[in-house]
Amino acid sequence: MSELSETSVATQQRSPHLLSRWSWRELWQGQLWPVAVALTLIIACVFALSALVVRVEKIMTDQGRSVLAADLVLVSGNPIDDGILASASQRGLTVSVQTRFGTMAFSDENMQLVSVKAVANDFPLRGNLALSSGGAARVQSQHVQPGELWLAERLFSLLAVKEGDDVMVGDAQFTVSGLIAQDPELSFNPFSQMPAVLIHYDDIARTGAVQLGGRVQYRMYFVGADDAVASFRQSIELQAGQRWISESTQGRTGDLIDRARQYLSLTLILVIIMASATLVLTCQHYTTSRRETVAMMKSLGARKAWLWRWLAGQLLMLFAFAAVLGVGLGALLETLLRLPLGDILPDPLPPMGLMPVLTSILVALLVAIPGMGISLIKLVNTPAIAVMQPEGSAQSGSGLFSVSQASPWRFGLVLVPLGALLIWFGDNTLMWLTLLGLAVMLFLLAVIGVAVVALLRKKRWGPAMQLALSRIGRSPLATGAQLAALTASLMLLAVIWLLRTDLLADWQQTLPSDAPNVFALNISEAETQPYLAALDEQNIAHSSMYPVIRGRLVASNGKQFLKETQTQQDNTNTRVESDQEQSDEALRREINFTWRESPPVHNQVIAGAWGGEGTVSVEQGIAERLRIQVGDELAFTVNSQPFSAVVGSIRQVEWRNMRPNFYFIFSPDVVAELPATFLVSFRIGADQSPLLNQLGRDYPTVSLMDLRTMASRIQLMLQQVSLSLSVLAALGVVSGLLLVLTLLRLGLSQRQQEMKLYRTLGASRQRISATVWSEYGMMALIAGLMATMGAEGMVAALVHFGFELSPQWHPSLWLGLPVIAVGLVLALAQSMLPKLLQPLKS
Repeated sequence: MSELSETSVATQQRSPHLLSRWSWRELWQGQLWPVAVALTLIIACVFALSALVVRVEKIMTDQGRSVLAADLVLVSGNPIDDGILASASQRGLTVSVQTRFGTMAFSDENMQLVSVKAVANDFPLRGNLALSSGGAARVQSQHVQPGELWLAERLFSLLAVKEGDDVMVGDAQFTVSGLIAQDPELSFNPFSQMPAVLIHYDDIARTGAVQLGGRVQYRMYFVGADDAVASFRQSIELQAGQRWISESTQGRTGDLIDRARQYLSLTLILVIIMASATLVLTCQHYTTSRRETVAMMKSLGARKAWLWRWLAGQLLMLFAFAAVLGVGLGALLETLLRLPLGDILPDPLPPMGLMPVLTSILVALLVAIPGMGISLIKLVNTPAIAVMQPEGSAQSGSGLFSVSQASPWRFGLVLVPLGALLIWFGDNTLMWLTLLGLAVMLFLLAVIGVAVVALLRKKRWGPAMQLALSRIGRSPLATGAQLAALTASLMLLAVIWLLRTDLLADWQQTLPSDAPNVFALNISEAETQPYLAALDEQNIAHSSMYPVIRGRLVASNGKQFLKETQTQQDNTNTRVESDQEQSDEALRREINFTWRESPPVHNQVIAGAWGGEGTVSVEQGIAERLRIQVGDELAFTVNSQPFSAVVGSIRQVEWRNMRPNFYFIFSPDVVAELPATFLVSFRIGADQSPLLNQLGRDYPTVSLMDLRTMASRIQLMLQQVSLSLSVLAALGVVSGLLLVLTLLRLGLSQRQQEMKLYRTLGASRQRISATVWSEYGMMALIAGLMATMGAEGMVAALVHFGFELSPQWHPSLWLGLPVIAVGLVLALAQSMLPKLLQPLKS
């Protein structure tokens, strides 16, 4: 192009074929290939991430739903209306019903209080129910048939029965069919557990155990397409005593899945932001490198319309090439990302569909419209006089971080991706919080960076550092933009990794290594010491004994809760939040109280003070939902006996740690005289089942809840999610490093003209190298420190407001991130300097 003639321009304008060939040569021989690489990386990263997100989310959702035995469960304290069944059938949903109740089971030798689950033929709709029978030649079954009775393992020893023996359940006599080897439904409430038996739904009437006013729970299970399930749920108006259970509201697994989804979405958007910044930087560099070419073409008669056709051909080729290569590279990358998860991913894998392909191409297009359009509009508007005055025109905005006043309307292209964000995010508070925090952080970091450089320039330094600081501080706007860009890329890199670290640390509390996996309930006061002695004799670590009484919270400061709750139910939308449902549930049913002279070691008092006569300590969550404060007087009833207590403290309770936890803990003087049973939790190994059976035989009235199976399933989910998030975080970090390296490469490439000038004026290669190292080393150090401060602040805000966790400081980050930043800069500068100075060797 340096010898372009007017005739050749006219010829190119007349020949589309020649124009296409020229565009192809420009794509590979010009400066457009870095833009193609950046666009390919955007498509590849978004494809790989979105494909993995789709698979991981489906896996986590399937895990959560397998725990429910359905996609959605309706729980009711009263029989469920047949109209709900008809409505579900109209939407194409598969429905199964279940009734749960407690009753006595009698064998010839013993009796035991049991939890009966009466299930239909098709239970479960999700997950696996394993029923084992047949002695040595075990036969596996997955469904309960009429007339069958299946027992939990412990009941064989508690009732002293074997397969084929007769057991009375209520008024009905059954023959034991076999063992419940695996029940898909998990319950996390140790106070509502009794050994389980399974019977068929048609056998309920025979037992005579379901009576008016009895403690019976009715459940209806639904499976179907996600949109049909969601539409059905919205159409049902919940009655008093009814609530929904889904994979996102099911205790520990729901919390795990919810936060993992948030992190997956957050990682995806941060990777898109970093890849978009890489595209913008490379496109600006292309614009700068082709200004003289465009100016020359204009001086020889080329018009804007022809220039747009010339650029459009290149962009069309570029985008098609990037789309094909990006999707292929993304598929390969997604396969590589799954390698660490190979042992735990299901086989076959959930299909990812076409969504990752469409998402990656659409995201690349939305990003490219402003990212490339703004720079190309500026390029097309290059005046022909720039051929004669390139440096003067450059001052108007050809630099990588400069701002031009020409054609300000082109910045309206930014509205295209912003509109897409409004549609995509909607009311996602976490995402908007992230973007707003990032924008504010960029502005603050730019201001702080300029101020730090200005302070450093006031000090006396060596010649190389003085020249470097002079170069950095020459243009405050460009310096602020460059520091903000470098700082933001380092900060986003740190945010992705720190969030992953904090989430995994929090999830480890879901199942600590020393968490109890067995609860012993209904221990009489006379049995407490012998029971603890039996555990100590076997060297089993256990909690202290907790007295337990069941009662109700009825009023606060004289105001009845039940009436207030009923009013809220009448005036609110039928799809209430899970916290409100828990609040209503806690008010409508009896809950468990205890008393202690000292707070449990796994609870933290966050308001008020522990102790004092006539006081009660309240769990933080229920205090917030019911607006209970320290000093309020609460009224309770236990067995119709009323009493009251003043709120002395509010506790933070980690419900996921599988330890005994309570909403209300009283001072001993309030309820110690009421009749109570006792609870103790302890941990046993997988090979200690005989010990558990011996305890059941020695203390037949004590109910034992074995959580070992549940714990192993939670641990599997934790392992899957932890590895998935680690892989995604690693990809996010790689994207951040690519952005940092691109930023530094382009910045160093722009220094080549200055280096020529310095050499012309007599500067040595050593002086130039020292100046470059000082300049970029100082910028990297400043950016690393600011990125550390920004990452700590942003992670603290996201953890607190987005994930509702307690923020933590990361001391290693304050040393590690600046060192990484400086190391990257110096290594890149060292590798590029010989090439940049090569033309000056003569």
